[in-house]
Amino acid sequence: MLDADTFRKVFGSFATPVAIVTALGADGEPAGFTCNAFSAVSAAPPLVLLCAGKGSRTLPAILASRAFAMNFVAHRGRDTALAFAGKTERKFEGVAWRGGLAGVPVLTEDAVAYAGCRLVQTVEAGDHLLLIGRIEESETFGGPAALYRQGEFGRWEPDRRLAVQH
Repeated sequence: MLDADTFRKVFGSFATPVAIVTALGADGEPAGFTCNAFSAVSAAPPLVLLCAGKGSRTLPAILASRAFAMNFVAHRGRDTALAFAGKTERKFEGVAWRGGLAGVPVLTEDAVAYAGCRLVQTVEAGDHLLLIGRIEESETFGGPAALYRQGEFGRWEPDRRLAVQH
């Protein structure tokens, strides 16, 4: 059986995009966490999948409100992604955001794009829940996207030499 350290080494060996998942708690307080375990599922209907640890403090807000946002982190937002990866109660302090779908926080300065989602399905998977959301609103903000690999951030830049000619 694969131990947790080897699991992290294997899956940390390739670059992944980064998102900050946000929700609005029943108390009206914003909540969020940094996530690199997510994927597009379907374009018709538009669905996204994310993995949330069962111990996440944001998970109860998502489950209660049935709404969340995927804020796809811009390279300029890597410090915010690090803050949201921590356990601090003040994650939103100094972070620019506005309410989106169902009031869910949309990070307007630290994201290249976002997708506002309604939760449509949950699946238990080990110590995580797989959350599938139907995208009901989205917007792009531009800039290079952040990537994460072996504990470090980088950014995606196209290799123009390999561009496909149409």
